[in-house]
Amino acid sequence: MGAQAILSACCCLAILLAAMARADVQEDFSPECREFLFMGTPPRGLEGKTLKKICQRYNGHARYVTLYDVENHIPVYSAYTFKRNDGSKQVDTPWMYEPQLSTTVSDRDMQPFPIESTIHSSFEDAQAVLDDYSNTPRYERGQLNPDDHQNFLDDKAATYTLTNVVPQSRVFRIGAWKKHEQTLRRRLNNYCRGTAYVVTGVTLSGGMIHRHNMYRVAVPSYLWTAYCCVDYDHNAPFEVRAKFPVHAAHGLNEDSGEVVELSVKQLEEFLRHNTYVDNAFQIFYDSCVPNNPKTIGS
Repeated sequence: MGAQAILSACCCLAILLAAMARADVQEDFSPECREFLFMGTPPRGLEGKTLKKICQRYNGHARYVTLYDVENHIPVYSAYTFKRNDGSKQVDTPWMYEPQLSTTVSDRDMQPFPIESTIHSSFEDAQAVLDDYSNTPRYERGQLNPDDHQNFLDDKAATYTLTNVVPQSRVFRIGAWKKHEQTLRRRLNNYCRGTAYVVTGVTLSGGMIHRHNMYRVAVPSYLWTAYCCVDYDHNAPFEVRAKFPVHAAHGLNEDSGEVVELSVKQLEEFLRHNTYVDNAFQIFYDSCVPNNPKTIGS
Protein backbone atom coordinates (compact mmCIF):
# COMPACT_ATOMS: atom_id res chain seq x y z
CA MET A 1 0.00 0.00 0.00
CA GLY A 2 1.42 3.41 -0.97
CA ALA A 3 2.01 6.28 1.39
CA GLN A 4 -0.95 8.22 -0.02
CA ALA A 5 -3.29 5.24 0.49
CA ILE A 6 -2.03 4.74 4.05
CA LEU A 7 -2.56 8.43 4.80
CA SER A 8 -6.07 8.26 3.34
CA ALA A 9 -6.90 5.17 5.42
CA CYS A 10 -5.59 6.83 8.58
CA CYS A 11 -7.71 9.93 7.91
CA CYS A 12 -10.81 7.77 7.42
CA LEU A 13 -10.09 5.93 10.68
CA ALA A 14 -9.62 9.21 12.53
CA ILE A 15 -12.94 10.50 11.21
CA LEU A 16 -14.65 7.25 12.23
CA LEU A 17 -13.19 7.37 15.74
CA ALA A 18 -14.24 11.01 16.11
CA ALA A 19 -17.75 10.11 15.04
CA MET A 20 -17.83 7.23 17.54
CA ALA A 21 -16.62 9.52 20.32
CA ARG A 22 -19.53 11.92 19.71
CA ALA A 23 -22.06 9.28 18.71
CA ASP A 24 -24.57 10.09 21.44
CA VAL A 25 -24.45 13.86 21.09
CA GLN A 26 -27.22 13.46 18.61
CA GLU A 27 -29.17 15.42 16.04
CA ASP A 28 -32.10 13.37 17.28
CA PHE A 29 -32.40 10.90 20.14
CA SER A 30 -31.93 7.22 19.24
CA PRO A 31 -34.60 4.60 20.08
CA GLU A 32 -32.55 3.52 23.12
CA CYS A 33 -32.67 7.06 24.48
CA ARG A 34 -36.29 7.82 23.57
CA GLU A 35 -37.50 5.37 26.22
CA PHE A 36 -37.07 8.19 28.74
CA LEU A 37 -39.54 10.41 26.85
CA PHE A 38 -43.32 10.11 26.79
CA MET A 39 -44.29 8.60 23.43
CA GLY A 40 -40.58 8.78 22.56
CA THR A 41 -40.93 12.50 21.91
CA PRO A 42 -38.73 15.24 23.42
CA PRO A 43 -40.11 18.66 24.37
CA ARG A 44 -40.67 20.70 21.23
CA GLY A 45 -40.05 24.38 20.65
CA LEU A 46 -36.50 24.41 22.03
CA GLU A 47 -33.90 24.83 19.30
CA GLY A 48 -30.55 26.56 18.99
CA LYS A 49 -27.04 26.06 17.68
CA THR A 50 -25.63 25.92 21.21
CA LEU A 51 -28.12 23.27 22.40
CA LYS A 52 -26.89 19.67 22.18
CA LYS A 53 -28.98 16.55 22.73
CA ILE A 54 -27.11 14.16 25.01
CA CYS A 55 -28.05 10.58 25.74
CA GLN A 56 -26.53 10.31 29.21
CA ARG A 57 -24.71 6.99 29.39
CA TYR A 58 -23.13 5.25 32.38
CA ASN A 59 -21.56 1.81 32.68
CA GLY A 60 -22.54 0.85 29.14
CA HIS A 61 -26.22 1.82 29.25
CA ALA A 62 -28.37 4.87 28.53
CA ARG A 63 -29.77 6.35 31.77
CA TYR A 64 -31.65 9.54 30.76
CA VAL A 65 -31.44 12.39 28.24
CA THR A 66 -30.37 16.01 28.50
CA LEU A 67 -30.60 19.10 26.32
CA TYR A 68 -27.32 20.84 27.11
CA ASP A 69 -26.27 24.43 26.38
CA VAL A 70 -22.57 24.34 25.46
CA GLU A 71 -22.31 28.13 25.62
CA ASN A 72 -23.87 28.68 29.05
CA HIS A 73 -22.50 25.34 30.35
CA ILE A 74 -25.71 24.10 31.95
CA PRO A 75 -28.50 21.70 30.97
CA VAL A 76 -31.68 23.32 29.68
CA TYR A 77 -33.53 20.22 30.84
CA SER A 78 -33.01 16.59 31.83
CA ALA A 79 -35.71 14.04 30.99
CA TYR A 80 -35.90 10.75 32.87
CA THR A 81 -38.20 8.01 34.02
CA PHE A 82 -38.93 8.01 37.73
CA LYS A 83 -38.04 4.77 39.57
CA ARG A 84 -39.87 3.84 42.77
CA ASN A 85 -37.45 4.08 45.67
CA ASP A 86 -37.08 4.66 49.41
CA GLY A 87 -35.43 8.08 49.08
CA SER A 88 -31.90 6.93 49.91
CA LYS A 89 -29.01 8.67 48.17
CA GLN A 90 -25.91 7.26 46.54
CA VAL A 91 -22.79 8.00 48.58
CA ASP A 92 -19.17 8.50 47.51
CA THR A 93 -20.05 8.87 43.83
CA PRO A 94 -17.43 10.99 42.03
CA TRP A 95 -18.58 13.93 39.95
CA MET A 96 -18.29 13.22 36.24
CA TYR A 97 -18.00 15.00 32.91
CA GLU A 98 -19.34 14.19 29.45
CA PRO A 99 -16.76 12.78 26.99
CA GLN A 100 -19.29 13.17 24.18
CA LEU A 101 -18.73 16.95 24.39
CA SER A 102 -14.95 16.52 24.15
CA THR A 103 -12.96 16.16 20.95
CA THR A 104 -10.12 14.42 22.76
CA VAL A 105 -11.85 11.48 24.44
CA SER A 106 -13.30 8.53 22.53
CA ASP A 107 -15.74 7.23 25.13
CA ARG A 108 -19.53 7.41 25.12
CA ASP A 109 -19.95 6.87 28.89
CA MET A 110 -19.65 9.72 31.38
CA GLN A 111 -16.31 9.64 33.19
CA PRO A 112 -14.96 10.83 36.58
CA PHE A 113 -13.05 14.09 36.39
CA PRO A 114 -9.28 13.57 36.03
CA ILE A 115 -7.31 14.33 39.18
CA GLU A 116 -5.13 16.77 37.24
CA SER A 117 -7.29 19.88 36.83
CA THR A 118 -5.02 21.06 34.00
CA ILE A 119 -6.53 18.28 31.87
CA HIS A 120 -9.94 19.89 32.27
CA SER A 121 -8.94 22.57 29.75
CA SER A 122 -9.29 19.96 26.99
CA PHE A 123 -13.08 19.92 27.41
CA GLU A 124 -14.06 22.98 29.47
CA ASP A 125 -14.97 25.05 26.41
CA ALA A 126 -18.12 22.96 25.92
CA GLN A 127 -19.08 22.09 29.49
CA ALA A 128 -18.75 23.05 33.13
CA VAL A 129 -15.87 21.68 35.21
CA LEU A 130 -15.41 21.30 38.96
CA ASP A 131 -13.41 24.53 39.24
CA ASP A 132 -16.46 26.48 38.07
CA TYR A 133 -18.22 25.52 41.31
CA SER A 134 -15.18 25.77 43.61
CA ASN A 135 -15.60 29.39 44.69
CA THR A 136 -19.34 29.95 44.65
CA PRO A 137 -20.48 30.00 48.30
CA ARG A 138 -24.00 31.13 47.38
CA TYR A 139 -24.61 28.35 44.85
CA GLU A 140 -24.39 24.58 44.96
CA ARG A 141 -24.58 21.88 42.31
CA GLY A 142 -28.25 21.08 41.90
CA GLN A 143 -29.25 17.96 39.94
CA LEU A 144 -32.13 18.20 37.48
CA ASN A 145 -32.48 14.42 37.51
CA PRO A 146 -32.06 13.90 41.26
CA ASP A 147 -30.38 10.88 42.80
CA ASP A 148 -33.42 10.12 44.97
CA HIS A 149 -35.76 9.83 41.98
CA GLN A 150 -33.83 6.72 40.93
CA ASN A 151 -33.56 3.29 42.51
CA PHE A 152 -30.71 1.22 41.07
CA LEU A 153 -27.16 2.16 42.01
CA ASP A 154 -25.99 2.76 38.44
CA ASP A 155 -28.99 4.99 37.71
CA LYS A 156 -28.27 6.96 40.87
CA ALA A 157 -24.56 7.25 40.04
CA ALA A 158 -25.40 8.56 36.56
CA THR A 159 -27.05 11.65 38.05
CA TYR A 160 -23.65 12.87 39.29
CA THR A 161 -22.47 14.49 36.09
CA LEU A 162 -22.10 18.24 35.66
CA THR A 163 -24.15 17.99 32.47
CA ASN A 164 -27.09 17.25 34.81
CA VAL A 165 -26.29 20.12 37.18
CA VAL A 166 -27.15 23.81 37.47
CA PRO A 167 -26.11 26.39 40.08
CA GLN A 168 -28.82 26.43 42.73
CA SER A 169 -29.17 28.74 45.67
CA ARG A 170 -28.10 26.59 48.61
CA VAL A 171 -31.07 27.61 50.77
CA PHE A 172 -33.51 26.93 47.91
CA ARG A 173 -31.86 23.62 47.02
CA ILE A 174 -31.95 22.11 50.50
CA GLY A 175 -35.24 23.81 51.38
CA ALA A 176 -38.20 24.44 49.08
CA TRP A 177 -36.89 22.56 46.03
CA LYS A 178 -35.80 19.49 47.99
CA LYS A 179 -39.17 19.42 49.76
CA HIS A 180 -40.92 19.42 46.37
CA GLU A 181 -38.67 16.64 45.03
CA GLN A 182 -39.63 14.55 48.07
CA THR A 183 -43.32 15.35 47.55
CA LEU A 184 -43.07 14.13 43.96
CA ARG A 185 -41.22 10.99 45.06
CA ARG A 186 -43.96 10.06 47.51
CA ARG A 187 -46.76 10.94 45.08
CA LEU A 188 -45.31 8.93 42.19
CA ASN A 189 -44.28 6.07 44.49
CA ASN A 190 -47.79 5.74 45.86
CA TYR A 191 -50.12 6.62 43.01
CA CYS A 192 -48.38 6.14 39.65
CA ARG A 193 -48.93 2.52 38.58
CA GLY A 194 -47.07 2.67 35.29
CA THR A 195 -44.12 4.70 34.03
CA ALA A 196 -43.74 8.29 35.18
CA TYR A 197 -41.95 10.50 32.67
CA VAL A 198 -40.33 13.56 34.22
CA VAL A 199 -38.79 16.63 32.58
CA THR A 200 -36.95 19.13 34.79
CA GLY A 201 -35.43 22.29 33.40
CA VAL A 202 -34.49 25.92 33.90
CA THR A 203 -35.04 29.41 32.58
CA LEU A 204 -31.92 31.08 31.25
CA SER A 205 -32.50 34.70 32.18
CA GLY A 206 -30.25 34.78 35.26
CA GLY A 207 -26.68 35.91 35.88
CA MET A 208 -23.37 34.11 35.34
CA ILE A 209 -20.67 32.52 37.48
CA HIS A 210 -17.27 33.95 36.57
CA ARG A 211 -13.89 32.23 36.71
CA HIS A 212 -10.63 33.96 35.73
CA ASN A 213 -12.69 36.98 34.60
CA MET A 214 -14.59 34.83 32.11
CA TYR A 215 -18.30 34.04 31.92
CA ARG A 216 -18.48 30.35 32.73
CA VAL A 217 -21.83 29.04 34.02
CA ALA A 218 -25.31 30.53 33.72
CA VAL A 219 -27.33 30.86 36.91
CA PRO A 220 -30.99 29.98 36.25
CA SER A 221 -33.69 32.36 37.40
CA TYR A 222 -36.21 29.55 37.80
CA LEU A 223 -36.24 25.78 37.99
CA TRP A 224 -39.28 23.94 36.69
CA THR A 225 -40.44 20.35 36.53
CA ALA A 226 -43.32 18.39 35.00
CA TYR A 227 -44.37 14.75 35.09
CA CYS A 228 -46.64 12.55 32.98
CA CYS A 229 -48.14 9.29 34.29
CA VAL A 230 -51.13 8.04 32.33
CA ASP A 231 -51.57 4.83 34.36
CA TYR A 232 -52.38 6.00 37.88
CA ASP A 233 -54.54 5.05 40.85
CA HIS A 234 -58.07 6.33 40.17
CA ASN A 235 -58.98 5.57 43.79
CA ALA A 236 -56.46 8.07 45.12
CA PRO A 237 -57.77 10.97 47.22
CA PHE A 238 -59.33 13.72 45.10
CA GLU A 239 -56.55 16.24 45.80
CA VAL A 240 -54.06 13.69 44.44
CA ARG A 241 -56.18 12.58 41.47
CA ALA A 242 -56.38 16.22 40.40
CA LYS A 243 -52.61 16.09 39.82
CA PHE A 244 -52.78 13.18 37.35
CA PRO A 245 -52.04 12.22 34.68
CA VAL A 246 -49.89 15.33 34.33
CA HIS A 247 -48.80 18.17 36.59
CA ALA A 248 -46.00 20.70 36.99
CA ALA A 249 -44.25 23.22 39.24
CA HIS A 250 -41.72 26.02 39.17
CA GLY A 251 -39.59 27.76 41.77
CA LEU A 252 -37.54 30.96 41.96
CA ASN A 253 -33.85 30.10 42.33
CA GLU A 254 -33.19 32.39 45.30
CA ASP A 255 -32.85 31.94 49.05
CA SER A 256 -36.45 33.10 49.49
CA GLY A 257 -37.72 31.11 46.50
CA GLU A 258 -40.90 29.07 46.83
CA VAL A 259 -42.21 26.23 44.68
CA VAL A 260 -45.59 26.74 43.05
CA GLU A 261 -47.53 23.78 41.66
CA LEU A 262 -49.59 24.42 38.52
CA SER A 263 -50.87 22.71 35.41
CA VAL A 264 -48.49 21.86 32.57
CA LYS A 265 -50.40 24.28 30.31
CA GLN A 266 -49.80 27.04 32.84
CA LEU A 267 -46.13 26.14 33.09
CA GLU A 268 -45.74 26.18 29.30
CA GLU A 269 -47.31 29.63 29.16
CA PHE A 270 -45.04 30.81 31.99
CA LEU A 271 -41.96 29.58 30.12
CA ARG A 272 -43.02 31.27 26.88
CA HIS A 273 -42.81 34.56 28.76
CA ASN A 274 -39.69 33.83 30.80
CA THR A 275 -37.24 32.03 28.53
CA TYR A 276 -36.51 31.51 24.85
CA VAL A 277 -39.00 28.79 23.95
CA ASP A 278 -41.15 29.45 20.88
CA ASN A 279 -44.92 29.55 20.59
CA ALA A 280 -45.05 25.83 19.67
CA PHE A 281 -43.38 24.87 22.94
CA GLN A 282 -44.82 21.69 24.43
CA ILE A 283 -43.27 19.59 27.20
CA PHE A 284 -45.09 16.29 26.59
CA TYR A 285 -46.34 14.88 23.31
CA ASP A 286 -50.03 15.70 22.88
CA SER A 287 -50.00 17.14 26.42
CA CYS A 288 -49.70 13.63 27.97
CA VAL A 289 -52.98 12.32 26.63
CA PRO A 290 -53.08 8.51 26.91
CA ASN A 291 -53.48 6.40 23.76
CA ASN A 292 -56.49 4.50 25.03
CA PRO A 293 -58.10 6.19 28.05
CA LYS A 294 -60.54 3.31 28.55
CA THR A 295 -57.73 0.97 29.55
CA ILE A 296 -56.08 3.30 32.02
CA GLY A 297 -56.55 2.19 35.60
CA SER A 298 -58.43 -0.97 34.61
